[in-house]
Amino acid sequence: MKFGYTIIYVPDVEASLRFFEQAFGFARKFLHESGTYGELATGETTLSFAAHELAGSNFGHAHVAASASADPLGMEVAFVTEDVQAAHDRAVAAGASALSAPASKPWGQVVSYVRCPDGTLVELCSPIAA
Repeated sequence: MKFGYTIIYVPDVEASLRFFEQAFGFARKFLHESGTYGELATGETTLSFAAHELAGSNFGHAHVAASASADPLGMEVAFVTEDVQAAHDRAVAAGASALSAPASKPWGQVVSYVRCPDGTLVELCSPIAA
């Protein structure tokens, strides 16, 4: 078994791709001509976005839209960086809501949390020291 990718269902795939490019510096890997599916180049594991309407056709069931929830969903996407403060500031400047400022954790990691305009909860963290 190998972890292949994460798909985040969003109201506007193009807007989410653009935000993640601006806020976190990822490059766009692919956007389907329909505008309902796109991917970012994020390393070995791809981060993807799909339109909410694809959820029904993919698994035939309703889902909770992160963008419609007042509170973040109980899951997050984490991005590792050497400079959490700069990454946090860049994300907020691009339109993310700051949920938790960068803070040092007892295990030696610096961590912050932001919420993207599409509702995605993102952890920004330094590498964990070996």
